Amino acid sequence: MKLEDIAGRLGAELRGDGQVEIHAVKGIDQAQEGDLTFVANRKYLAKVKNCRAAAIILAREDPEVSLPSLRTSNPYLSFALALEFFNCKPVPKPGIHPTAVIDASAEIGEGVSIGPLVCIAEGVRIGSGTVIYPHVVIYPGVRIGRDARIHSRVVLREEVQIGDRVILQDGVVVGADGFGFAPRGDGSFHKILQAGSVIIEDDVEIGANSTVDRATVGHTVVGRGTKIDNLVQLGHGASVGQNCLLAAQTGIAGSTAVGNQVIMAGQVGVVGHLTIGDNSVLTAQSGLADSLPANSRVSGTPAYDSMTWKKCSFLIPRLPDFVHRLRRLEKKLNISEKEG
Repeated sequence: MKLEDIAGRLGAELRGDGQVEIHAVKGIDQAQEGDLTFVANRKYLAKVKNCRAAAIILAREDPEVSLPSLRTSNPYLSFALALEFFNCKPVPKPGIHPTAVIDASAEIGEGVSIGPLVCIAEGVRIGSGTVIYPHVVIYPGVRIGRDARIHSRVVLREEVQIGDRVILQDGVVVGADGFGFAPRGDGSFHKILQAGSVIIEDDVEIGANSTVDRATVGHTVVGRGTKIDNLVQLGHGASVGQNCLLAAQTGIAGSTAVGNQVIMAGQVGVVGHLTIGDNSVLTAQSGLADSLPANSRVSGTPAYDSMTWKKCSFLIPRLPDFVHRLRRLEKKLNISEKEG
């Protein structure tokens, strides 16, 4: 594909030779002749002079370079879009594999693909264009929207609602029972019926082997456009707002309400019954025990303001030396007092 054609499809400003042929999109360290690369972080601009790529995607305000360049306001997004031009994943053809087991009451939309050994129970509805990969199990009463991608070994429990264009990666479980047990007088536990369900809104993606538990009553909700990484646990009755990012091994306990555009980095832990305000950021391995107002940025366990946490983290390795110096100072003061 010629560079000028890529520029047109991206709506990018072309600087340099638009007749350059592009065969692939690669990172700046791997790119060779015929490749298109990108720089999204200005600290990597120094690598451009040694780059062997045929062309590069840069921000409009970045310095001029010897390579032909495509200038955009969002180089990372442009890279992601260009990557799709050269890497089209195969999509199964519409149709139902003969080994799939589908209840007669299920409603299957037009252009749906259902793979081998899929099990679909009574009362299920699947929207047009959706792809169900092999070994998926769908319990009674599930609703799936249009153009969803449900990958292998996903389990959708009873009455779960899945929106349009949702992607569930391999091994996701939506709607398993929440962790609810009432203690008895003899020290044993009575299982609390998990009578609620789960709503996954449009354009959500959930990573491999993540779990979203059904609510005890009401719904556990994942808001429109939210992206969830692998191995994330969302407890019963929790809600996550729109366009949030939850990275790997994050765990959110039951009945916690997460606002819109919240970011949780890897291994964040959140206790139950909290409220997290819009646009908050919880850095990696934060442990949150208290609610947060909007626009918060916290780190550490227990989590507190990230700037304060950075200062404390700088000081902690130096504490033994500070204690040693303090003891030496105290010893000198004691000697001086005796001499006085």
